[in-house]
Amino acid sequence: MASSVPARRTEKGRGHLLDLDAPRRVIKDPEKDARDLARVQRWVMSTLAVTTILHLVVGILVAAVMLDGPTSSRVGLAVISGVFGAGAVAAGLAIHGKRVLSPWLLLGVVPTAVGLWLILA
Repeated sequence: MASSVPARRTEKGRGHLLDLDAPRRVIKDPEKDARDLARVQRWVMSTLAVTTILHLVVGILVAAVMLDGPTSSRVGLAVISGVFGAGAVAAGLAIHGKRVLSPWLLLGVVPTAVGLWLILA
């Protein structure tokens, strides 16, 4: 009668297969794991903060373009959206521990420029 359990392999040179008699040693570096986790947490937090603020910026711009009020009110909303845009960039830089006052803050002016172009054109 044939056995239903396969015979154990005895040949060497198959290091990529699982060998239950000689498990691999796992060298853990808890400090590296903590650094990796902190880096991922920073990226997730900055992505959430920046995208949330940018949604607010786009909403203010849409309100400025669709508003039926005076042009000065619409321009004011466009400027406010630019301030919030700069705040989004500053929040992302601060979360990553970078200098907040940097040329990257000029990206916050982009919503104001787009809004003014849509409003005044």
